[in-house]
Amino acid sequence: MDQDLVIRGRVIRGEDLQLIRQLIEREGAQGRSHLSNRLCEIWDWRQANGHFRQIACRDLLRRLEARGLIALPARLSGVRGTGYRNQTRTPAWLNCAPWQSALGELRDELSLQLVGDSKQLTLYKGLVGTYHYLGYQQATGAQLKYIACLQDRPLACLSFGPAAWKIGPRDQFIGWSVQARQHHLRTVVNNDRFVILPWVEIKGLASSLLSRAVHRLRRDWQTVYGHDLALVESFVEQERFAGSAYAAANWLCVGQTVGRGRNDRSHAEGAPRKSIWLYPLRQDFRVVLGQGE
Repeated sequence: MDQDLVIRGRVIRGEDLQLIRQLIEREGAQGRSHLSNRLCEIWDWRQANGHFRQIACRDLLRRLEARGLIALPARLSGVRGTGYRNQTRTPAWLNCAPWQSALGELRDELSLQLVGDSKQLTLYKGLVGTYHYLGYQQATGAQLKYIACLQDRPLACLSFGPAAWKIGPRDQFIGWSVQARQHHLRTVVNNDRFVILPWVEIKGLASSLLSRAVHRLRRDWQTVYGHDLALVESFVEQERFAGSAYAAANWLCVGQTVGRGRNDRSHAEGAPRKSIWLYPLRQDFRVVLGQGE
C-alpha cells in the first residue's frame, strides 16, 4: 500500500494491515464477527457512548477485502438476501376499529414515545412488520424507533437509522467531498420507516408526527448514542407516494435516486426510483458536516 487509507474515519497504515492479516491467520476460523470484535478491542475503537464500533469495523474489513488488501474467511452462516423480512406478528389485543377525528382535537393527548423496553419493541416490530409495505427488518446500526399513541392506542410508527453511503443530490446539496462524507456520515440519519396504521384517518397527522420527531431527534440521539446529528434524510417511493407529508413538515426535496439500493456500491441491485427528502437539524449543518473539506 503506497499511501494511508481513511475508512470510516480511521486511518489505515501499513502496520494496521499487517495486524489485520495476522489476526485473520490466527483467529479467522472463528468468523468475521469475531474478527471485527477483536479488532475493536485491540484498537480500543469506540463510539462516543463507549460501545465498540463493531458495525463500522465489519464495514472497514469488507472494504479492505474489496480493495484486495486482505482476504476474509468464508462466512459461518448464510447472509440474508435482498428483500428478506423478519417474521413478526401483531398483538392480539390491538384495537383496529376506525379512528376519525380532527388533529386539533387530539393534539394535547397525542404522544410520541421512544421505544425502549422489550414490550414496546415487540409492539413496534409487529406494527411495522404487518402494516409497512417494506415490512420490518432488523437494524444493522444505530437506530431510534418511535410509536405515536393516543390514549395508549397506537396510531403510527417511525424510525431513524444509518444514512445511505452515497447519494448524489444529497451530497451536492451539502457540498460534500468524498473525504468529508467519510468523516461526517455518522451525523446524518435516515428516516427508514414511517407508517400510519390503516384504520387511522386524522388529516395532518403524518406531517405533525414528522415535525415532532425531528424536533426531539438530536436530544434523543445524544442521550442514547452520545453524539450529535446535523441532518435527516428519507427516500419516498414515487410510484406509491407523493411525499406530501414531508413537504408539509418543511422537508426539502433535492432530487431522486437512480434506481439503486441505499447501499448498493456495485450497481448490482435494481430498486424503484425514489424522491430524496432532507431536513437540516441545525442552521450550521453544512459547517458541521464538513462542507468543502
